[in-house]
Amino acid sequence: MNKVEHIGIAVKNLENSNELFAKLLGSPSYKTEAVESEGVKTSFFKVGENKIELLEATKADSPIAKFIEKKGEGVHHIAFDVEDIEKEIKRLKAEGFTVLNDVPKKGADNKLVVFLHPKSTNGVLIELCQEINFNE
Repeated sequence: MNKVEHIGIAVKNLENSNELFAKLLGSPSYKTEAVESEGVKTSFFKVGENKIELLEATKADSPIAKFIEKKGEGVHHIAFDVEDIEKEIKRLKAEGFTVLNDVPKKGADNKLVVFLHPKSTNGVLIELCQEINFNE
């Protein structure tokens, strides 16, 4: 794992949260995007070398909607940048971690993503992210 890629925060209202985080961080969101497969709208902020991703549910049965219903708004996941997501999946499985999706899927911000079950990571949902290279 190379670095923390972003911290994901579940929010009830993306528009209101964008205003709040723009004030908090001193700059506006640089990107908003819908990820239909996950039933979510996202918004990204840069904080130095790091990013914050705000996530709003677009479907009542989406993972973000379920998270907010159970735990309320707040930190949803920590994402780590990896160079070879397939290799990391194999390594982490061999180490005993539970991978939620064996095959990486397209996520927000031009990334392939996979998640590790919080039960195997001390209660923290971990996301692995690999930049999609369109030249390959």
